[in-house]
Amino acid sequence: SGELTISDEILKRVVEGYRRIRNTLRFVLANTADFDAGKDMLPVDQWLEIDRYALALTRELQEGCQADYDRYEFHRVVQALQGFCSEDLGGFYLDILKDRLYTTAPNATARRSAQSALWHILQAFTKLMAPILSFTAEEVWQLLTKDAAQSVMFQTWHELPRPDDEGDLLAKWAQLRDVRAEVTKRLEALREAGKIGSSLQAEVELHCHGEKYDLLASLGDDLKFVLICSKATLVKADSEALLAQASAHGKCERCWHVREDVGANSEHPALCGRCVSNLYGEGEVRTHA
Repeated sequence: SGELTISDEILKRVVEGYRRIRNTLRFVLANTADFDAGKDMLPVDQWLEIDRYALALTRELQEGCQADYDRYEFHRVVQALQGFCSEDLGGFYLDILKDRLYTTAPNATARRSAQSALWHILQAFTKLMAPILSFTAEEVWQLLTKDAAQSVMFQTWHELPRPDDEGDLLAKWAQLRDVRAEVTKRLEALREAGKIGSSLQAEVELHCHGEKYDLLASLGDDLKFVLICSKATLVKADSEALLAQASAHGKCERCWHVREDVGANSEHPALCGRCVSNLYGEGEVRTHA
């Protein structure tokens, strides 16, 4: 053992880490405010694929933190919780989830699937952080239970459901995240060059073959949601290429996607076709993201 090192810079990093966790919790709480687990929860086999993947990541987090607690390696728990919030949630899952939470119908399967996953994630995460961030965990728990007598300190670890395809999901989406990182880097270059303001103003075209083509093709039209762009075109080709450019189409005032069908409905000239469907029709069908 040695002396504890402390400085303004170290304290600043601690504050930033805590703020990241707190902001993540606020986002999840806000987006499950109209969710009643007793009547709105969907069975795991009805969840969208990315939601099942997020659940699998949460199980990995929980099992890792439990092992670290058993070994009294509390610093590893802190690192795991911060990494989960910044990389798995904030840097990936929640970023993709926003479109579905904000644009689909309130009771749509796509939205309830997302909320079902978020509810389980919040339950597990709150209990995992309770021994370290006790007051924050209690604050969240009181919002979840609305029963002051039910302290989070009296709870056991959350029982997470297990998707049948958990192992396959972890492998598949790890590869998809690598592809998304490549696309994000290219879109960031476009943004820095002043050609786009946000990734939703871009169109992406991916040339690939073999397993990579099959991987991306499995997402169907949901590929654009994973890449967070307005259009994603997949081309089977012998050599790989990644093309990105600003879209020439109009911007939907509701979902902010830049789409060819914006204004196609004369009754709703500021909306794209999927927003018209989500508001006034049967709603779009999402399967993966």
